[in-house]
Amino acid sequence: MLNIEKYGAVDIGSNAIRLLVVSVIEQEGKDTLFKKTSLVRVPIRLGAEVFLEGKISDNSANRMVDAMTAFRLLMKTHNINRFRACATSAMREASNGREIAEIIEKRSGLTINIIDGNDEAAIIASTDLKNLIQDDKVFLYVDVGGGSTEFTVFANGHIVASRSFKLGTVRLINDRVDESMWNDVEEWIKNVTKNFHKVSLIGSGGNINSIYKSSGKKIGKPLSFFYLSSYYEYIKSFTYEERITELDMNPDRADVVVPATRIYLSAMKWSKAKNVFVPKIGLSDGIVRSLYNEKIAAEIEVQ
Repeated sequence: MLNIEKYGAVDIGSNAIRLLVVSVIEQEGKDTLFKKTSLVRVPIRLGAEVFLEGKISDNSANRMVDAMTAFRLLMKTHNINRFRACATSAMREASNGREIAEIIEKRSGLTINIIDGNDEAAIIASTDLKNLIQDDKVFLYVDVGGGSTEFTVFANGHIVASRSFKLGTVRLINDRVDESMWNDVEEWIKNVTKNFHKVSLIGSGGNINSIYKSSGKKIGKPLSFFYLSSYYEYIKSFTYEERITELDMNPDRADVVVPATRIYLSAMKWSKAKNVFVPKIGLSDGIVRSLYNEKIAAEIEVQ
């Protein structure tokens, strides 16, 4: 007998706001299935103004209210059983971030949890990677966002190190990242991977998903360092406008894809990884998994 519930997760990032709807299918005697039902993405790009001006504008705040109201109606239509919204770099750094969160709650009815970088990394790391992470291999998980990048090292099937850095694509295109930040990331990656003989990357985020899709690779097959390096030089040879018109990229992807690729390539270089796997998971997936784990924990307490 199956027990099916729908979960909703909203990721309010520096580049876009996303609603992920997942069907959680419980089977007696078998592993629970997490089937993605719907994904809606709205490119509001909060980080562009927060990292420059330090606050969220009235116009962006109104767009957020509209988006969250629409998400609430969509979740009602989907008959969502459990839901959580998490905001990352842009809202936690905005001087009026909590004020805007309160306004959104009053007008849309949805509560926003503003999480810090370590919480973000922990939620992402809670995603189900067991089909990819083998006990005898080492992986550096890299989730590139608009405001920050989360790094997690898996070895022997367990997390051995995790850290969030203010190195994000929207920050980079707005020249809000000092060279010292790159040095800090390089030092951290080299330090946490130095004792491992062979490391592979796991990449998540909209940019690496887009790159993977354009590569034509079969699901489960990794991208090589050589391929990603060639892709980086290729897209850099086009202007922003040409990436939109000639490479058919969305306007909100055409500018951030270049710095995102640089981050992945740098992580591969510093960890000496030759391949990057792209399982298409991220913060939204981690939110759903966290909600499910909380449900299971509550059921155990009741028994």
